[in-house]
Formats: sequence, structure tokens, C-alpha cells
Amino acid sequence: MILSTAFRQSKSFAKRSFIGSSSYSASPLAYFQFDVSSPQDDNSSKALLRYPTSHCQTTRSYHASTTIRPTNILHAPPSSSAPTFVASSTTPASYNATLQTFNLPSNVIDQIKSDLKAVDADGNGKIDSEELKELLKKHNSTFTDDEVVELSELFYASSGASSIPIDRFIAALDAAAFPSSTNNGDVMDSNIAHEMGLQGMKFKTHPLGIGTCASEYMFTKTHGKYTKEELDIKMTHVEPESALDRLALFAVKVTRFGFDQATGWNRGSITTDKVLNRAIFLETVAAIPGMVAAIIRHFRSLRNMARDGGMLNMFLEEANNERMHLLTFIRMKDPGYLFRGAVVGSQFAFGSAFLVLYMISPAFCHRFVGYIEEEACATYTKIIKAIEEAPEGSDLAKWRTEEAPKIAKGYWHLGEEGTVLDVMRAVRADEAEHRDVNHAVSGVAHDTVNPLYDPREKMDSMMKRYVKDMMERSETKTATS
Repeated sequence: MILSTAFRQSKSFAKRSFIGSSSYSASPLAYFQFDVSSPQDDNSSKALLRYPTSHCQTTRSYHASTTIRPTNILHAPPSSSAPTFVASSTTPASYNATLQTFNLPSNVIDQIKSDLKAVDADGNGKIDSEELKELLKKHNSTFTDDEVVELSELFYASSGASSIPIDRFIAALDAAAFPSSTNNGDVMDSNIAHEMGLQGMKFKTHPLGIGTCASEYMFTKTHGKYTKEELDIKMTHVEPESALDRLALFAVKVTRFGFDQATGWNRGSITTDKVLNRAIFLETVAAIPGMVAAIIRHFRSLRNMARDGGMLNMFLEEANNERMHLLTFIRMKDPGYLFRGAVVGSQFAFGSAFLVLYMISPAFCHRFVGYIEEEACATYTKIIKAIEEAPEGSDLAKWRTEEAPKIAKGYWHLGEEGTVLDVMRAVRADEAEHRDVNHAVSGVAHDTVNPLYDPREKMDSMMKRYVKDMMERSETKTATS
């Protein structure tokens, strides 16, 4: 993810830029919408994507209502490898803590170096995944136990089971906190490159030397554990910019109008039967796009003998998430034979059409799904409001206190007292994520790295949080001394 530049070296500005301008949306995508921006560069509506491929610098502009910024996979040539610190006859082979080219204050660098040496169990001057785990455990106020395990495994996989020299790890921490020092993944500042022995080189992958291959087989997404803020989603709409976008929006509006008229959704008041009939039927269809996208991407990867970028895993998870919605709702109502017959017909018709359309234009299909999910968010918002405002004693009002199905409690971590209303809020949060993801990936290159699980961004986030914690500890130590 592209981080803004124009950081200054003063400590006060460093901390303000590093800590003060982060912003989160109420969407479950808030994790990878996180950005570190300088006061001079705060453009959330247009992201400039810059990550080098093996042969060229990829620069694309992406417009959306969110700050999602997909990046391309880094396909290094077979003969190339991760950047290493090359010794020079006139320059040191690695960063030296006394060099003035560090953006981080020298006292923070010294503390970081001591912190790293303390976990270097074998004393070889390098950090491996197990030592990284011990390092993060020491900062348990910043990293949860789950994050410690995930990040150490990701570090192991992304680095190819290699250990990283401590000096190089410190250089990467500085580069992550101050991306201007590496020019956002492009050619490094010439002075810094000279002192690191990397004159004229580019970071083919990441300052730590990690790549994106881990995204091909590592993907974790827990739909439970939504915070109160994440459940209170924002109703967003992506304005169509192309004829393809307008066609997708028109198709969604026509489909919605026809379905509403056929089911009588807008006639009379909302009832529990109306809600369950609509939710069950639509969820049997909603699980199709993700599976179709995953299947086609799977075959493309096999056919081209190339990576997928991990988006295959994301779409499989999206399809399964919609299936979990269905499995929850059928615990509340068992559809009859006529209803099930209609589902079979709809699956055949929609599934066949979507398969053909996806082979022709994935961009259209993802935009279509994005607009469908916008409608889903609106529908579940209407249902939630009806439940909250239902008069006492009515069937809808009972959902405010009625116990959620056991499968829903386990899947969304609703707790022992989770209610049906809690289920509706969690489902709506899921649909908001699908909305944002599908709009984000519409029109991107087929080898784009999964925006929900880019190893580089996860490691960058880890390093920024670690540096922030060390800076705060340094300030506390200074204040008390």
C-alpha cells in the first residue's frame, strides 16, 4: 500500500506524521484502509499505485469511494533474488546506528538495537521467525497473541525461512516508518543507498527482502470479533465512471426492481417471514460470484503456470461467508419444496450467466457484485431498523432478544447471549466488506495481490506499530529520567 512521502527528520514531526494522521472507516476493511499520511499529502479519493515489477515500474491511478489500494505482484526474474547489502571498498555493508541518514532518532535506534539483540537467542546477529515472535511478545500491549503467531508465521513464509541481519532489520524499520527514504519502493535516496552499499538498486520486493508468494497459500479472515464501530457500517456508493460501470448499475437496478415486485417486498410491512424468505433465497445466489471468480482464477493460474496473487483465496472465503449466512437463516426457517425448486432454477440460470460474463469481463462482474452488495447493505439496514423499531410483542420485536442459532454464535463470535438482531448486524458488516472488495478489484490486473492479505503491507504495519511503541517508550523513559 502506498504511503505518503515528505516526512521530515525532526523527532516531533516524525511522531506527528507517524501517529497522528491515521484514519479508519467503519467498514470491516478498515485494516487495509489504514494509511500514514503527511499533512501535505492527504488524498483519500485517488491512490497512486507504485510497486516495481521485474521489468517496469507500474503506476496506475485508481478512483474509489474508499482508500483501498491494490498493488501488483512482484514477479522477479528467476535469476534475481531479494536485495542484499553489498559491501563496498569505501562504504559500510550495512546501516550503522551512528549514521546521520537515519530518520529515526538515535536514542530510539539504540533502544531498538538493544531490543533485537535481547531476543537473538543464538547470538548470530540475525532475527528469525521464532526470535521475531519473542520480540513481539515483549510488546504485548501493541500485539495480541493471535497477531504474534500470525506475523511470525508470515515472516517465516515470506522470507523463505531465512533470518534477517539485525542491521538490515533496523534499516527496514526505518524505511517502513519513513517511506520517503526508499521512495515508496522505488530507487532509494542516493545518499542512503551509498551508505548501505545499494547504489542504483531497487527493492524488488520489500526492505526486509520478503515477497508476496505467501499470499498464495496464507489467508486469514475472521468474520467474528467485529467491533461496535465496524458493525455500524457506512452506506457508500461508487459512482459509475465508464459505460461498463453504468451497465452494471443498470443491471442491478433492473434485477432489484423485478425481484422486489415478484416477492412483494415493498408491499405492506416487513415481517419475519418476508425477511427469512428474502434472505434465504438471495443467499443461495449470493454465494455464486465468489466461487465462480475463484474457479476461473484457479484455472488461469494453472493454465498460465503463474501466481494468482492470493485473490483466489479471498473469493473462496467470500463464497463460503455467503454460504454461512444461508446456513444460519435455515436454522430459523426450513423452506418448502416449491421454494427449493425455485432455488435450483435460479442457481442454474444465474450461475451459468455469471460464469460466461466473468470469462468475458471480470471487471463488469466485480462492479456488478459491488452494486449488488450496496443493495444488500441497504436491505439489511432496513431490516435492522424494522427490528429495532418494532412494537413490543410483535414477531420482529422478539428478534431483539431471541437467541441466535448456535452456528451463528460460533461463526461471528456473538457470545453466549447473542441475538438474531446481532446476526443481522454481522451479516450486514460482511456485505459491506464484499461491497468494498468487489468495487476495489474491478478492473485491476489479474495478478494483483490480495488487498486483504498482502504480506508486504502486513509486515509494514507490524514494523510501524513496533516503531511507534518504541518511540512512546523512549519518550516515557526521557520524561521520567
